[in-house]
Amino acid sequence: MRYVLAILLPPSMALAYGGCGSFILNIFLCLVGYIPGMVHAILIVLQKESNDRHQA
Repeated sequence: MRYVLAILLPPSMALAYGGCGSFILNIFLCLVGYIPGMVHAILIVLQKESNDRHQA
């Protein structure tokens, strides 16, 4: 479900998982082109899941 939201609403997922800086960068990337923003949001979600797995 996270990946679907990262594809449909990249800035919201960047804010939820990456914080304010990632959100601003994602807004900029989405303005440049939707696909770079989408890829950025997916990478943020992947990184968060990887960090969660290593902490557990």
